[in-house]
Amino acid sequence: MRIILGFAIAALLGCSKETSQEPVPVASTSPPAIETPIAPPPAVSRLPDTNWALHGNDTGEQRYSGLDQISRDNVDELGLAWSFDLYTRRGVEATPLVIDGVIYVTGSWSMVYALDARTGELKWLFDPQVDRAFLAKGCCDAVNRGVAYAQGKIIVGTYDGRLVALNADDGEVVWDVQTTDRDKPYTITGAPRIAKDKVIIGNGGAELGVRGYVSAYSIVSGEMIWRFYTVPGNPADGFENAAMEAAAKTWTGQWWEWGGGGTVWDSTVYDPELDLLYVGVGNGSPWNASLRSPGGGDNLYLSSIVALRPDTGEYVWHYQTTPGETWDYTATQHMMLADLEIDGKPRKVLMQAPKNGFFYVLDRATGELLSAEKFGVVNWASHIDMATGRPVETPQARVFDGKNVSLPSNAGAHNWPPMAFNPDAGLVYIPTLLFPVTFLEPTQDKDMKPGQGKWNVGFDRMGGSPPKIPNLGDILDTQFFSQFIAWDPIRQEARWKAPPGRAGMGGALSTAGGLVFTAARDDQLLAYDAATGEELWSGYTGNLAAAPVTYALDGEQFIAIAQGFGGGFAAEGGPVAHDWQVQNMSRVMVFKLGGTAEPPPPRVDTREMPQPAAVTADAAELAHGEVVYHRHCGYCHGDGLRTGGVTPDLRWSSAQVHEIWQDIVLGGVLEARGMVSFSDYLNADDAEAIRQYVLAEANRLYGEKHPEQVEMQ
Repeated sequence: MRIILGFAIAALLGCSKETSQEPVPVASTSPPAIETPIAPPPAVSRLPDTNWALHGNDTGEQRYSGLDQISRDNVDELGLAWSFDLYTRRGVEATPLVIDGVIYVTGSWSMVYALDARTGELKWLFDPQVDRAFLAKGCCDAVNRGVAYAQGKIIVGTYDGRLVALNADDGEVVWDVQTTDRDKPYTITGAPRIAKDKVIIGNGGAELGVRGYVSAYSIVSGEMIWRFYTVPGNPADGFENAAMEAAAKTWTGQWWEWGGGGTVWDSTVYDPELDLLYVGVGNGSPWNASLRSPGGGDNLYLSSIVALRPDTGEYVWHYQTTPGETWDYTATQHMMLADLEIDGKPRKVLMQAPKNGFFYVLDRATGELLSAEKFGVVNWASHIDMATGRPVETPQARVFDGKNVSLPSNAGAHNWPPMAFNPDAGLVYIPTLLFPVTFLEPTQDKDMKPGQGKWNVGFDRMGGSPPKIPNLGDILDTQFFSQFIAWDPIRQEARWKAPPGRAGMGGALSTAGGLVFTAARDDQLLAYDAATGEELWSGYTGNLAAAPVTYALDGEQFIAIAQGFGGGFAAEGGPVAHDWQVQNMSRVMVFKLGGTAEPPPPRVDTREMPQPAAVTADAAELAHGEVVYHRHCGYCHGDGLRTGGVTPDLRWSSAQVHEIWQDIVLGGVLEARGMVSFSDYLNADDAEAIRQYVLAEANRLYGEKHPEQVEMQ
């Protein structure tokens, strides 16, 4: 048609004497035959290419995007654009970064994948070669929550405590520094953050007896610039600064022998407007405050938000959410910065929904508490005293008799999955959790001393099976669940709540399309109307725990999420997760309007449980084996040997495993696979008692699977 139109124009304009004398071609109903098809004009991009270059997308970590191609009106047209299978089968909790057409995402064991954001093609892979024995030095699986990007570098914290800078183009190592003492149970699972010319990183390990700190390193060279400890050390060694000297006055006893805790294992955020760095501080070591600080005290800066000068690490202010923390109520959860109008005045605020169940709004310049109300089910405190900023504890708050139910549990009313904020709706979206627990004061002398076990939290080990919650009938029939809620931070109340689902969920993303996305119940990625909570779309992905992001390329908007079941819930909540029979599918999945790709099918487990050998122990040895198992093995291998599927179900152990049981438990022959020696805590009789307990439970399970054989016997 272009050719025909060109001839017609030439004839009309009389381009030459010759052409004007030629007959005008008559338009045909069929196009002229040509050897080479004429390319259509390039598509006009409706959207500019848009990155997701910071962990929370913007400096306030609001996880809000101005992209609106995917909207309330068309979100039901979302389909899979592509997927990529990661190379491991453990937990995946990473927020991907998207920069200039490349997705940078981490999987288990701190591996970094660079993927083509259009197609999912692998561009490069960095494997930091983490020693698998470090699995015993962490609490919650070999997960990683993402990378940072600055000055052409991708920066990742590794599970074994290193900070590594990679060339963003090819993944080559630029620098690699050790940020922790490798002989102590420190790990890194959190994403680094950028503050001007520095990269900020903390660590985990409070449950295993370490002293927490946060550090700043040069983006250029990897040189450490400063370090701020979050709890005081031994006063006999002197204090690093005035902040530590002041904090020491809030501790009693010999807390330093326990480590103290206070690890900065997740959230930090830098405010370029006020030039302040905000650090979320974790729980005490041990959890039980009566052991680490027997004379009482607030134990600063546990469970606190601390503001520092980013150039020097100098202390500016703090706010403590849970004084005298004893329930693992960390304040390491997502912190978000925003400008809100409160009581008719514009305020620069910091918002957080930490584990303890209260939603806090602070003046981020001064640390002043502006408001705090319950967003979850809470029975340890009645309210926050606005005059003092302190919680008003209930009489049963510190009753640890193995019967009193604590809410929230150590899992928190909100854990690490990040929130999102929609400035148009004025709402914060929180993935909440209800999971009860009972604590029991230690009954053995060795549990009242530091360094007596890999997990010494100062309580007799709690079972992973949640207890019954009194008076819960008006909330929900089940005893544990997760629920996505839209929270009004000014009125301090829920605007809407999504239907509850099974415990555990991923983070949130909000967009200008009037949507909020979250990874929620039954392994679905869900899209809700941001204002009303109406469910508009769901897409099956499987094993969701991470947070979605969005980006635009070539005029199309994409929604990306990483997936892979694992983390702390698969371990500590093993008895619950075990019943779900989740199969890990570690992947990156990317959706767009009109996407038609099909993900690879899930792996099918066709194994048959081996018939276990007979039990030879008497009742006393079996009882001892059960006690020792739950004290030293239960966290990883599950309460009652019911795991979440990430660590082996010992009831399925083969005859060959039983033959080398002592070599595994005491000799550490499987250390390279994460099963380290327990010879410092167990003897041969203990190990055999555990084996007999495992055999007893294996025979019970085998009988359930093969009742006909039980009848024959």
